[in-house]
Amino acid sequence: MKKSVRVRFAPSPTGPLHIGGVRTALFNYLFAKKHGGDFLLRIEDTDQARYVTGAEEYIIESLNWCGIPFDEGVGKEKDYGPYRQSERKNLYKQYVDELLNKEWAYIAFDTNEALESHRKDHEAKGKTFIYNHHNRKKLDNGLTISPEITQKRIANKEEYVVRFKTPTNRTLEFSDLIRGDIQVETNQLDDKVLFKSDGMPTYHLANIVDDHLMNISHVIRGEEWLPSLPLHILLYEAFGWETPEFAHLPLILKPVGNGKLSKRDGDKLGFPVFPLEWNDPKTNEISSGYRERGYLPEAVINMLALLGWNPGTEQEIFSMDELIKIFDLSKVNKSGAKFDPEKTKWFQHQYFVKQDDAIVAKEFQKILEAKNIRAKDVDVEKIVRLIKERATFTADLWDLSFFFFEAPENYDEKASKNWKPDTSELLHKLIQLLENTATFQSEVIENAVKDWLTKDEIGMGKIMQPFRLSLVGALKGPHLFDIAALIGRKETIRRIENAIKHFSV
Repeated sequence: MKKSVRVRFAPSPTGPLHIGGVRTALFNYLFAKKHGGDFLLRIEDTDQARYVTGAEEYIIESLNWCGIPFDEGVGKEKDYGPYRQSERKNLYKQYVDELLNKEWAYIAFDTNEALESHRKDHEAKGKTFIYNHHNRKKLDNGLTISPEITQKRIANKEEYVVRFKTPTNRTLEFSDLIRGDIQVETNQLDDKVLFKSDGMPTYHLANIVDDHLMNISHVIRGEEWLPSLPLHILLYEAFGWETPEFAHLPLILKPVGNGKLSKRDGDKLGFPVFPLEWNDPKTNEISSGYRERGYLPEAVINMLALLGWNPGTEQEIFSMDELIKIFDLSKVNKSGAKFDPEKTKWFQHQYFVKQDDAIVAKEFQKILEAKNIRAKDVDVEKIVRLIKERATFTADLWDLSFFFFEAPENYDEKASKNWKPDTSELLHKLIQLLENTATFQSEVIENAVKDWLTKDEIGMGKIMQPFRLSLVGALKGPHLFDIAALIGRKETIRRIENAIKHFSV
């Protein structure tokens, strides 16, 4: 019987969720939904020293804003909880004891000072210190002292750790859904710490135990965990458990230079690396987020989906349903994907212009209200319809439309050169025409003006450019007659008269 697909996103609450983490969550979500499976959120908070207040809530809010909600996890408890590792503390001791009893692990008392001394000694000899098969029986652990002495030292509250006893002289062969077949020599591996004397497991033990108990079928995570995969494969073997399938996603790389995308890159180049704004409770430093910058979640998700994954077609704009339908781990690249801030803006523009005008107008009204401008909803919606194609964010709309709400006080200097000696006289004639137009609708005004220019053999540029300069203050903006119709007959004439006065001085 085919095993049900169950995947998990398991971040640590040590700070804000990086967009690399969002992409990992997204790929897990897409894979789960493609196969009719479940997407879990597990909070891996075993490292209490690095725990940051508010980080867990931030992670959940980020996933929800991005449109990738989890089916099961913190706040959505089902049969496999609890979903915070700190609340599963009592589970792990029995599993580390099992490994000790099977002699897949051993207790080690080496102090940090002793280990540091060994490292320095090796460095002095041009070597690298690795705690594994070649020296484990020379160090301070349960392999070199009797069980009785070991238990006595534990009873005396001496600090210790439990290390995995990596098998020797073996060639591990396993497969990754993205990387393909992999071989590793166990003699090159170190004996990782699995459990600490404070009763908390390390990531490696807790991760494996939780994935097994939560019936995880596929582990889809970042490339940075690839070096840990041999240990995790061996842990499944040690427990006698079925191994899930693994897929290690490529890194998201800096836009410029080499290396992984970081917050510093965003700060330097002026783009966010977090989905939501983050206020660090320790430093009060505020990091910008895509939401607060005005990005639409659909745009961010579309951008992230194509970072390291190629659908094999020329199509770039995908709805979530389309992504789910065609997502395939075999089309995820092995190599890292360079982050492109300008391409992200391109995606934002595509999604922004696709929005319903009424929705955009509602958001734009907030900007107008902040400027103490009262405008009718119907008018704002019409304005949005005229300028939306030129905008990328809601915040762009004011610069593209301020002249609908405010008459120009200044006139573009370069454009003012179009004001000729006979311009004022021609504009007085234009005013007379506008005063006598039956209805002040865009098409009606346009036809009347063009008929006049044709009849009197007046060049279009002699009127159109000064007309636009009068209404806008510059030679920009949407269709001129749409502007006039929206601001109305009275305001249109008033602005032309103001321009005539200005250029007559």
